[in-house]
Parts: sequence; structure tokens; C-alpha cells
Amino acid sequence: MGCVESMNYEIVLRDATFKESRDYIKTHFKEFIDVQPGFKVFDVHVIGLPPIAIGLDGGFVIFPYTKPCHGTFLLRVEDKEEAARLRAMKK
Repeated sequence: MGCVESMNYEIVLRDATFKESRDYIKTHFKEFIDVQPGFKVFDVHVIGLPPIAIGLDGGFVIFPYTKPCHGTFLLRVEDKEEAARLRAMKK
């Protein structure tokens, strides 16, 4: 899965800064990992100011996505395999 537009996603925050996204994830989700810009989630490189937080909630992955000319969104996507891959990185 490499195109965010083809995913079934929920917008958690709209027009968020990278700090707002990071703070939201760390406040609302018990489970998260911090990654560097360029890290791939769903075969998409995330961009932003490090550290970039990616939240995990059951089979859901919550991550910031910047769409050129539209701003940054915090998205929630259900994908149990990607959530498991990210959890394995924490160990």
C-alpha cells in the first residue's frame, strides 16, 4: 500500500503542525514510536520535524501526513500487519 489517497483513512487532525501531531499522539495513545523523517509507513515516507510520533491503537496506525498545497493531517488507518511491524520495531 503506497498511496495514501487509496487508503481508507480517518482524519484525526486537520491543518496540524508537526508538534501538534506529536503532542496529540503522545497524549491520546498509550502506544507510540518516534521515528526520523524519511521513515516509511505504508511504503510512504513521512516528513516533518523530528522526532515524528506514530501512534498505535490495536490494529490502527496513527501518523502525520503532509499533502503538498493542502497541509499536514493526522491520519488513522486500520492495518493490523503494519501495526504489528511497527510494534516489532519497539522491541
